[in-house]
Amino acid sequence: MIAIRRLGLFAPLAAVSLAACGINSVPTAEEQVNASWGNLQSEYQRRADLVPNLVNTVKGYAQQEKSVLTEVTEARAKATSIQLKADDLSDPAKVQAFQNAQAQLGGSLGRLLATFENYPDLKSNQNFLTLQAQLEGTENSILVARRDYNESVRQYNTRIRTFPDAIGAKVFYGAKAKVPFEASAAAQEAPKVDFNTNAG
Repeated sequence: MIAIRRLGLFAPLAAVSLAACGINSVPTAEEQVNASWGNLQSEYQRRADLVPNLVNTVKGYAQQEKSVLTEVTEARAKATSIQLKADDLSDPAKVQAFQNAQAQLGGSLGRLLATFENYPDLKSNQNFLTLQAQLEGTENSILVARRDYNESVRQYNTRIRTFPDAIGAKVFYGAKAKVPFEASAAAQEAPKVDFNTNAG
């Protein structure tokens, strides 16, 4: 009888100590990382979906900008060919490859949008202006989604490295740190603005 009472007292203590070891909080934090990653992926997909429409709209006006259009098309193909699953978020090399492909597409789009200054007819085309606005909005959404993802990664990585959650993270889940997105090397340079370009 006394053994049963002691066992009855021990069970709640065991439950509390297990709860304090990250049994629930670690997978919850990991699911938040995965959800944030899903949101970021959807924003990248939205950008990839807009690119063919933008390229086709510009083609009609900017025949001599074929090299820029080709660069955008190739960058989009590369960006969409590199897939990064939630399970890969702990692999720095895979995250870096994905990030590099997305940065290349972003840079190519920036160059394409900069060329439209030479085409007055294109600047007044409603389809182009709508696509440009959608791309700008998408780039802003990508920025917010990246920030949300990085914050989820920070919280997860902190949780799996601090006591008491670190115990459950290692023992029960074999948790590995997730890789945050970092700014590309090109982002460290201030953009150059030149209003003296001549029309092609």
